[in-house]
Amino acid sequence: MILVEILRLAFSSLRANKVRSGLTIFAMAIGVFSIIGAMTIMDGVRNEIESGLSQLGSNSFQIQKYPAISFGDGWRQFRNRRDITYPMADRFKNAMGDEAKVSMRLARGGLVAKYKDRKTNPSLRLIGTDENYLTAYNYTIADGRNLSPEDVALGRPVCVMGSEIVEKLFPNERAVGALVRIGNQNYTVIGVTAAKGSSLGQSQDAFVITPITRWLMVYGRAWRSISLNVQSHSQEDLEAVQDRAIGVMRLVRQLKPEDPNDFEVFSNESLIDAFNKIAGVVAIGAFVISGIALVTAGIGVMNIMLVSVTERTKEIGIRKSIGAKKINILAQFLIESVTLSLSGAMIGVIVGYLIGVAGGLLLGFNVVFPVIWAVVGMIVCGLIGVIFGMYPAWKAASLDPIEALRYE
Repeated sequence: MILVEILRLAFSSLRANKVRSGLTIFAMAIGVFSIIGAMTIMDGVRNEIESGLSQLGSNSFQIQKYPAISFGDGWRQFRNRRDITYPMADRFKNAMGDEAKVSMRLARGGLVAKYKDRKTNPSLRLIGTDENYLTAYNYTIADGRNLSPEDVALGRPVCVMGSEIVEKLFPNERAVGALVRIGNQNYTVIGVTAAKGSSLGQSQDAFVITPITRWLMVYGRAWRSISLNVQSHSQEDLEAVQDRAIGVMRLVRQLKPEDPNDFEVFSNESLIDAFNKIAGVVAIGAFVISGIALVTAGIGVMNIMLVSVTERTKEIGIRKSIGAKKINILAQFLIESVTLSLSGAMIGVIVGYLIGVAGGLLLGFNVVFPVIWAVVGMIVCGLIGVIFGMYPAWKAASLDPIEALRYE
């Protein structure tokens, strides 16, 4: 009952100083919600990225002109590299032979597909690729057939459609065999892929693939650098295949032994590592902001408790005169400061999680309540309550009861 009584007195003290308590709780909440909100969003994005990359398979890697992630003006140093042209990509694919499946990729977004009086939104991606693209990105054919090597070799005006495009253009009829218009070109639909849903708020089914040779005929070869996806037959072969691919690409690019690679090679793991570095920087920034806010809130806690000690000096004298020990007074004021801190922490956790949920809805991914970060936030705020409340509590516990009773 002593603990219950102390808690009751603590909340009574907070209610008696609503403005001061509110401002301190607000500062504490800012410190907690900034880290909770940031890490909730980052964890959700990380899970979504890992889920999206897993669709490429753990035994694949990519080769392209530019790095997967570049900051600031870093891209400028890569802009002057030679493009990976179709002849280079074709020689690379042939040189790799049966060691791995190689898929080429070029894309153009913001297009509209039309069929009769129906058309799509201007968000369609037309991808120029080959027969290995669907396998590399884990798509399956729901109707019709995939692109064939002959389609690519002859540059046939054929296409395979994503399920979202089919739903808009062919709601009540079969798409395979129909003639659709994309941009200023006509394509015959030869296949439809099964639906995959969305990732990071972007649909994975709003695309059309066509032979890369046809794509280059329509949009030209100048300033076109092809991205390559290389898929080994097993995870155990991945490292050897990657070494072999780098050597083949250097031969295709006619690089001398002393020349550095003028292309980038990255795998799913390297992309996740790069994202984790970004998440680490964000976490550091959130910790700095949280630290400043929590120190400010801690000073506010100390201020409130010192004022409380002054206002309740006579009360402390009365309690000591009827038998309250020094440890009882110390515990009472420490519990009050910890209660003040934990109240702000709890509000910060709730608000931070709600901000994370809002960010997840905006970006189109699921978020999970960050239990570890919430526990850490509560513990840190509890420690701040103890650290910044210790001096006022010790001051209150050390008051002479006779002098305290005389205080006006």
